[in-house]
Amino acid sequence: MVSRPLYLFCMVIAPLFCCIFFTTLMESGLPKNLPVGVVDQDLSSTSRQLVRNLDAFQQTAIIAHYPTIEEARSAMQRKEIYGYYYIPKGLSAKAQAQRQPTLSFYTNNTFLVAGSLLFKDMKMMSELAAGAATRSVLYAKGATEEQAMAYLQPIVIDTHALNNPWLNYSVYLNNTFAPGILMLLIFMITVYSIGVEIKDRTAREWLRMGNNSIYVSLIGKLLPHTLVFFVMGAFYNAYLYGFLHFPCNSGILPMLLATLCLVLASQGVGVVMIGTLPTLRLGLSFASLWGVLSFSMCGLSFPMMAMHPLLQGLSVLFPLRHYFLIYVDQALNGYPMIYSWPNYVGLLVFMLLPFFVIHRLKGALIYYKYIP
Repeated sequence: MVSRPLYLFCMVIAPLFCCIFFTTLMESGLPKNLPVGVVDQDLSSTSRQLVRNLDAFQQTAIIAHYPTIEEARSAMQRKEIYGYYYIPKGLSAKAQAQRQPTLSFYTNNTFLVAGSLLFKDMKMMSELAAGAATRSVLYAKGATEEQAMAYLQPIVIDTHALNNPWLNYSVYLNNTFAPGILMLLIFMITVYSIGVEIKDRTAREWLRMGNNSIYVSLIGKLLPHTLVFFVMGAFYNAYLYGFLHFPCNSGILPMLLATLCLVLASQGVGVVMIGTLPTLRLGLSFASLWGVLSFSMCGLSFPMMAMHPLLQGLSVLFPLRHYFLIYVDQALNGYPMIYSWPNYVGLLVFMLLPFFVIHRLKGALIYYKYIP
């Protein structure tokens, strides 16, 4: 481990860098002041008030006014703005005459987070504008404020976000990004540390050091990795829950246990990868592909219940999915640990997978000839 700088980089430097990078990148919790354009063809006091109110939203920053839709669309295609708000000519006059004017807004959902946040702000602004126009008409007809509000909003919705009332995206994302990157690096290092023995033709010497026992040899090689990776996992738990004060409603011990299980499960999967494909380049390709797919399949960015049933079934093949569910149950919701027992069992299964390829791996270490 100390003879190759790659180990130091992948086991210490990269996890620390990624953890600090992503948390500082999303330090504000939500993106703010996303650039937006306006096409105001009405040029009335009403349209100017709409523009000012839209610019007052925390996520929206109006940076440009365009005379036509074509120019605004070109600016969005050049990625100068994430969307634009279109106020047609005659909006104010049609609203006063109760002729149902139309407000339009366009967002670029290629950038999912920016497009979604701006869509929410623009939609809310349009609904508020419609409500204000209707309220003015009701006032003109002699309705009181109480009567007008009862007509506009007959049912008042009181919304409370559970366990993350700030709607901080960093809480949702970094609690899975950090262990996900750690899992990916464990895949790669486990495959590399075994595959390089085959590549450098030192596998037989490695086995002799373990008294020709593949079990002793694997434990001797991977146990130091386990300790280092668990220390890195304990660091990001302390950093997220202790320093950044992310919600951890069940206490730190369940999350440390989940981190240890993730480390051991990831090492088990790494052994299976190199045991199934005992070539360094193929094993690393397998590890990188499976690790990257984990971020999509764990349900972090897209809810699992909305995926195809086949993908929902395949999600159990990824250790990060089980860790993600444990995190939601333990840290976010504060449930008892027994509630997450299926996911702990899932991680335990990953730890036991190497027993199915252990003899194939030993045969590869003894007889396999590396072909560049």
